[in-house]
Amino acid sequence: MTADALDLAGIGIGPFNLSLAAQLDSIPAVSARFFERRREFAWHPGMMLPGVEMQTSILKDLVTATNPTSPWSFLAYLVAHRRFYQFLNAEYEAVPRTEFADYLGWVARGLSSLSFGAAVEEVRAAVEEVRAADDGFALRVGAETVQARNLSIGVGKIPALPAWAEALPKTMAFHNSEAAQRLPELKARRVAVIGGGQSGAEIVDALLDSHEAATIEWVSRRPNFEPLDATPFTNELFTPTYVRDFHKLPEGLRLNHTHRQLLASDGISAATLKKLYRRLYEEKLVAPGPKSREISLRPHRNVIAADRNGSTIRLTVQNGFDNAVEQVVVDAVILATGYRFVLPAFMEQLKVRIAVNSLDEPVLAADFSLVWDGPADNRIFVLNAGRHSHGIAEPQLSLAAWRSAVIANALLGREQFDLGQPLPIVRWASEDSAIPQSSFFGEAAE
Repeated sequence: MTADALDLAGIGIGPFNLSLAAQLDSIPAVSARFFERRREFAWHPGMMLPGVEMQTSILKDLVTATNPTSPWSFLAYLVAHRRFYQFLNAEYEAVPRTEFADYLGWVARGLSSLSFGAAVEEVRAAVEEVRAADDGFALRVGAETVQARNLSIGVGKIPALPAWAEALPKTMAFHNSEAAQRLPELKARRVAVIGGGQSGAEIVDALLDSHEAATIEWVSRRPNFEPLDATPFTNELFTPTYVRDFHKLPEGLRLNHTHRQLLASDGISAATLKKLYRRLYEEKLVAPGPKSREISLRPHRNVIAADRNGSTIRLTVQNGFDNAVEQVVVDAVILATGYRFVLPAFMEQLKVRIAVNSLDEPVLAADFSLVWDGPADNRIFVLNAGRHSHGIAEPQLSLAAWRSAVIANALLGREQFDLGQPLPIVRWASEDSAIPQSSFFGEAAE
């Protein structure tokens, strides 16, 4: 490995690698570059619908939790834009998502370590032998070869599409990640929204703003349209001490916990639910006429098939409430069905050297690095792939600053950032250090 090798090469510039870049900006001793194939920064542009709000405190920004004097905090952004007092006076219960996106873009434009329009095509070990004595990686970035001792992969997840939706034409069915571009041109009179989380609720709200959709079918597998649990004790799940205890558990217990904690991370904001309910109530006050709409809410339903018939789609739906089977005919389907992690194609050469769990997801160490058979000093950090290794906070913005500080400390081999935490208010782990052999539910822990 040559002397000019980077300490870290970051691939993908979303909020999580952006947070890491902002943290490392305060450490001149670390040489880092971050590469992004897009020409400029963009954060979920397809979900920037009118009126959408954050579900996270502004203090949980890119840096504040571990580096409050950083020039890249949300408060510094407000001051730089001369909006500090007006922002306080607005008394937002939740920050507009467009403003937080603007904050992220402001940071991205200010950091010199970021390279846009630079697609990483391939990553390989600098020396190909397994457990090579040499250290580092070679990245093919266009015509350039970049060498780095460590990697940080933050390319995000891809839309998770149900199997029944794969064969539907893209002109008739699309994922909510395209909503901002697709909704204005949507002419369908009957629309089904699949998914009962925050994204599904925002899509329904946007459709209610349109005069095109005469029928809206909102279908969710969840028993009801349920609120995000943002109460104080639940928010303890989004703390470093909980994440550290969670990571030490056997895989079976971790999977059980993440399943039970769905509404702590993927519920609908109470304000959104109240707004939607009031809108549905007001719809009923309107006398039937040419602009009246039929809005059908169908929770506890699982779509089991979709058949296209010319310009229509027939959904076959299993009702979990009474076990009946229903048929829903629409002209378009919007899939608010979440995202899934896939190891990027540029990592193909290293794929066989990476450990995976029972879900075929990469196994992550406590410092968010992949478990692989290469040199221990050459880490491959992966961001937004650890829901089942670090808990439901890992894909959220809540702990972005803390995770970036953990990674920075791992790179330096010292405590650049003080990550000490007080005793938690909730005692999660037993004082006995022995790992339980079975879960509370009687299932064998793996």
